[in-house]
Amino acid sequence: MTTTTHLPIVLAMTGASGAPFAVRLLQQLTLADRKVHLLVSPSGAAVLAQELHLELGTNRSNVSPLLSYHWPTEANLPPQASIWHPLSPAEIDRCAANIELHDYRNFMTPVASGSHLTEAMIVCPCSGATLSGIVHAAGNNLIQRAADVHLKEHRKLILVPRETPMSPFQLENLHRAAQAGAIVLPAMPGWYHGVYSPVDLIDFIVARILDHLRINHQLMKRWAAEPIDCNPQHASSGDE
Repeated sequence: MTTTTHLPIVLAMTGASGAPFAVRLLQQLTLADRKVHLLVSPSGAAVLAQELHLELGTNRSNVSPLLSYHWPTEANLPPQASIWHPLSPAEIDRCAANIELHDYRNFMTPVASGSHLTEAMIVCPCSGATLSGIVHAAGNNLIQRAADVHLKEHRKLILVPRETPMSPFQLENLHRAAQAGAIVLPAMPGWYHGVYSPVDLIDFIVARILDHLRINHQLMKRWAAEPIDCNPQHASSGDE
């Protein structure tokens, strides 16, 4: 019987600010050898260009700018600081092979159907317009339709809004999304793990997303004396 361990993950980038979260997450997912259906709205592509100066192509070979991106290392960083190391050419090739980029208008894409098995979907960053379309089951594009599929099939849907302040309508939409089963994970990084560079803040959010996907990582120090394996197959069965 097919298990969900190696099912693909859907990652959608929309037009809210916060492109570094999405790019870092894409790299981490594919480095973990997870297959990714990548959906990018036109506004999401515009944000990638504005915030990271990345131009996204239309086929698998042109996702390499997302995989080759790395945050410039600042001078005089303490050893505790997170470093966004560049991927090697071999890693970029391996990661690119795990990505399937879809046109956000193409409803013939497999992820538009509930019969196509996936493990989860993340909308990162999630714009207010995309949130509204998801909550109202508008299905105006493939991103909204894929999110609707994950809700109706009771699969994990993680929404990562990055907006401040929020209007009453946006707050209501987030509430409705949570009631429908979505995980609302705002891009609101904590500081308790030690913040020495912007990468520490980026990694905090990406780490929380990976935790919800049960994907092991070393992006941040956990609030525990000993390292925690977030894979439930490796977790202790003893009572606490």
